[in-house]
Amino acid sequence: MTAGLQLGVIGSLALSVASSVAIVICNKALISTLGFPFATTLTSWHLMVTYCTLHVAQRLHFFEPKAIDGHTVILFGFLNGTSIGLLNLSLGFNSIGFYQMTKLAIIPFTVLLETIFLNKRFSETIKLSLMVLLLGVGIASVTDLELNLLGSVLSGLAIATTCVGQILTNTIQKKLKVSSTQLLYQSAPYQAAILFATGPFVDRLLTNRSVFAHKYTTPVVVCSEYFM
Repeated sequence: MTAGLQLGVIGSLALSVASSVAIVICNKALISTLGFPFATTLTSWHLMVTYCTLHVAQRLHFFEPKAIDGHTVILFGFLNGTSIGLLNLSLGFNSIGFYQMTKLAIIPFTVLLETIFLNKRFSETIKLSLMVLLLGVGIASVTDLELNLLGSVLSGLAIATTCVGQILTNTIQKKLKVSSTQLLYQSAPYQAAILFATGPFVDRLLTNRSVFAHKYTTPVVVCSEYFM
């Protein structure tokens, strides 16, 4: 029984890593190779599909929905939606390597914020590990030949919003005793709506192109569907 459970956990982790890597590669191909730079709009489509999938899952009783007050849901949805949008924009304007460094940098900065504002304490081993991680991120960043000002600014904003969003998520889950799935199910429509409304304008501002005027070739449609 225990061996079967461990294999299930290992399989789930492997599938999660594989799907995450595949989505990053597919998203980068869409933006850089296939000429579809509308990362914010693409994220709104992804979140709409996420909500629809979770709705079907809860109707099939894979999880029980739990009511959460509107203020909390909107605040979480705004922060999380902004975080996801900025991460995808960071991927669009940076190399995959720098994007991955951005995601790694979220961990130590989240710990730093929790230490400063929440008075949390971490062991010396964890602090040493985070210092090594930050050193690696710093070296990788300064040696990245594709580093640019806009990409760096977007990465910095992505790190800030993601850190705050993760701390807020942890706080909400503990306070309201809800799972991450229940919280995502309640907030996904708000996240999708925010990015769906602002995405075309943000994408046009950053790329000087309109998502509505884009020529949707078969490869673009296939990659978009896979990403979602």
